[in-house]
Amino acid sequence: MNANIKNEIQTFGRSLLLPIAVLAPVGMIMGISSALGQNYMIDKVPFLGNETFKAILSSLGAISNIIFLNIPLLFAMGVAYGMSKKEKGIAVFASVIAYLTLLISMNVHLKLAGHLAKGDLSLAGQGIVLGIQTLKIEALGGIIAGLLAAKVTDRYYRLQLPLAFAFFSGKKSVAILTTAFAIPIGLLIPFIWDQFTAGMQAVSTIMMAPNIGAGIYMALNRLLIPFGLQHVLSSTVRFTAAGGTYLIDGQTYVGILPAMNKILFDLGPSHPAWNQYMPTLTSYLASTQMLTTLFRVPAIGLAMYHTAHIKNKKIAKGMILTVVLTAMFGNITEPLEFSFLFIAPVLYGVYSVLSGLLSIPLQMLDISVGYIRGTVFDFGIFGLMYEHTRWVNLLLLGAVNFVVFYFVFRFAIVKFNIKTPGRESDSSDSTLLINKEYDKVAALVVQGLGGKGNIKRVENCVSRLRIDLRDQKEIDMDLLKDAGSLGTFIPSGNHIHVVFGPHVEFVRNAVDDLISGVK
Repeated sequence: MNANIKNEIQTFGRSLLLPIAVLAPVGMIMGISSALGQNYMIDKVPFLGNETFKAILSSLGAISNIIFLNIPLLFAMGVAYGMSKKEKGIAVFASVIAYLTLLISMNVHLKLAGHLAKGDLSLAGQGIVLGIQTLKIEALGGIIAGLLAAKVTDRYYRLQLPLAFAFFSGKKSVAILTTAFAIPIGLLIPFIWDQFTAGMQAVSTIMMAPNIGAGIYMALNRLLIPFGLQHVLSSTVRFTAAGGTYLIDGQTYVGILPAMNKILFDLGPSHPAWNQYMPTLTSYLASTQMLTTLFRVPAIGLAMYHTAHIKNKKIAKGMILTVVLTAMFGNITEPLEFSFLFIAPVLYGVYSVLSGLLSIPLQMLDISVGYIRGTVFDFGIFGLMYEHTRWVNLLLLGAVNFVVFYFVFRFAIVKFNIKTPGRESDSSDSTLLINKEYDKVAALVVQGLGGKGNIKRVENCVSRLRIDLRDQKEIDMDLLKDAGSLGTFIPSGNHIHVVFGPHVEFVRNAVDDLISGVK
């Protein structure tokens, strides 16, 4: 694959994180308010039936729900921000205009073609979005608008028009041109939508196959992590027909996340749709994530600690405990995965396949725990506070996962003398990170990347810096290790990933400040 295309795909995957990051905490608020408002909870805790308390819960739910009603708009803005290289604010503004233009353009097409549905709009794949009757293309519409806005912004933000039209030059031209480009796209989408949906449904037959589909998805998800493409896969299943279509209470929902939002936050555990769909939906979201964050990662961490050299156990303990807790409380698994990915890629492949195989029983056990994230907090909210989640089955399956992963990793580390934390001759020094001396970390990072002049662009995802360089031969891996990096990866020429785990946002800010001369 062409390096530039690969970089663009990675950037696209990273841009999807911003709206998803908003959905996770908002979903937790909705989960709490919805769970505490269920009749069975009120029967157990009569105080919850207090009118004032019910009004508070209802208000929290209503406020949170507005976010979910506008998921496509969030994706339009998030993708525009992440994909644009220049004038990100203008790109976000243009993305909203592009999305609105797409909606009304599709409406115009349907009206002129005589396809504007009446009665039950969902049967025709249509709905009312922001007051416009249009095709329900959900988050994909926002993604298209965001990509369009980003490209138009980068291409035309310095456009020079004749003096008579100079007022509309530069940044002002972006929104105007975005509207102009969005109109033909919006008119074209209804022509190809049926074919696109058919293609996604074909993918769905594999990805959503009963029981084994969740295993295939999880194995692919882990295998794509080194390339930063796992977010593209997850978003495809969450928001397109590749994740299935679901008829719930007479309404059609495309993708696993819209269907789960309806069942989890609106209908509740007493509705027939809960037992019908939730074991499938959760097996692609938090349930399989919880197996990784709450059981597999701790098991691997324990295996690493037990196989560390005695003289290094104290240092290894602190490092391993940090990455394990980061997974359990923050749903970030890359710091631990990157600790063995580069030194034992075959073991990482085994880890990915095992993750898939041991996710298969989730649907068989009718486990219905969780939402998007797999943290211990999500287990408490979406597992313990809801009925019919069968959380005990998750714990039993998790225990099996723990045992299997512990012994597989312990055997592999010892048998093949893998240099996991505590077994290296020299290891990275995380003192600067622990002390939050990010300015010093940034200085080492910039120096290790060949200096300011060698750095073209700095971005980050949830756990790593993603940096475009002019010449990768200038990289000094020892300096990056001194900065506290948990690992480095060069997915393509002159592009490097440097892993800092939960510290990455602060390191990125310090690097930006150093390069721009703020500090």
